[in-house]
Amino acid sequence: MLLLLLAPMGCETGKKNTTESTSVSLEIPPLFQRKGELAKAVEWEKTQSKVEELKQKIAKNPNDLKARLQVVTIYLAEARITGEHPYYYPAILTILDGILSLDPANFEATVFKASVKMSQHQFAEAKTIAEKALKLNPDNAYVYGVLVDANVELGNYEEAVAMSDKMQRLRPSLEAYSRASYLREIYGDYPGAIEAMKLAVQAGLPGSEPYCWSKNTLGYLYETTGKLAQAEIQYQEILALRPSYAFALRGLAQVQKDRKQYDKALSVLDSAARIMPEFSFHEEMAEIYALQGDVEKANRKYLEVVGMLGEDARSGHRVDLELCKTYTAAGLLDSARVYGLREYAMRPKNIDVNHALAWVYFKQNNLVKAREHLQVALRTGAKYPDLLARAEAIKKGINLAKSEGSFLTKTK
Repeated sequence: MLLLLLAPMGCETGKKNTTESTSVSLEIPPLFQRKGELAKAVEWEKTQSKVEELKQKIAKNPNDLKARLQVVTIYLAEARITGEHPYYYPAILTILDGILSLDPANFEATVFKASVKMSQHQFAEAKTIAEKALKLNPDNAYVYGVLVDANVELGNYEEAVAMSDKMQRLRPSLEAYSRASYLREIYGDYPGAIEAMKLAVQAGLPGSEPYCWSKNTLGYLYETTGKLAQAEIQYQEILALRPSYAFALRGLAQVQKDRKQYDKALSVLDSAARIMPEFSFHEEMAEIYALQGDVEKANRKYLEVVGMLGEDARSGHRVDLELCKTYTAAGLLDSARVYGLREYAMRPKNIDVNHALAWVYFKQNNLVKAREHLQVALRTGAKYPDLLARAEAIKKGINLAKSEGSFLTKTK
């Protein structure tokens, strides 16, 4: 679970910075036109008007970096709201590269670029860019937030905690509380995670996207700990303020799935998918089809998810872990292992990556490798329900193999 509260993040466009090339574009890519329910949102008209105003300012003064950065922040918000990442992320990077061609030491553009790399799962590069931003401004809470995220994804959890503590001291905020919540969850402290996320919600502006994100995450924490009624309340309250918030619809569907109300859940997920092109909504549908016993329909949906992930990959997003999980769910274990190992090569200490690989190896009856990755996946004391359930299955498999004297021979 990526914690990307400060800004949604993007992809690599292939453009080089000013130290390598003078061909960086200073053009401002247009807004992606919203469709359906999202186009009816109150802020959409204001967003279009503001972007047009900023573009006019930039046309009159191409060196107006403040106006360019304002466009960046709007496009970051639009990427989060619409889910049109394949369009917005390259557009955002085009603008950022333009700013950095005019001012190579611009802190805001540098830290935004680090955020973009985070969202594209280019975690090591994000960390390097964020550390450069930190040297430019060591007293800014935003950059510490990016460093929290980068270190989490790289499996540097102790360093992530240190960055989170610095962020809290500099500026207690929705973003800081949310990151503290996520770290507590990673270390298995669900009560602490819930309390921190409540603080994040309290710090947000009701109805705003960050507020809805935090409230939605609070709902997820309630759902994960079996408090379905409290989870449902969070999702319904979000939708009362922002009816087009697709992630709250997914949250409701998850509650309905937990209650085995599968048809209701599928209907709600379909509504969410019509609002936003988010692969995880379709992934949830596939899981429900599998629970209903319709394996053929589930596998067709998983292949649809693979196609969506491919589109993300073409825009610069690393999706190897997501492909590993999807192929595992579809029973295509050789493909799952290939993508899992590709991700593992980039971040061998991350608990989610090791969790995914442990399960692939277990399903392939390679208990030695399954145990090896499981040990890493459990090292923070995380208590994710699926991780604990799979850990128990792997341990039972190992004990059975040992009792049969075949633990070291039933491997691939």
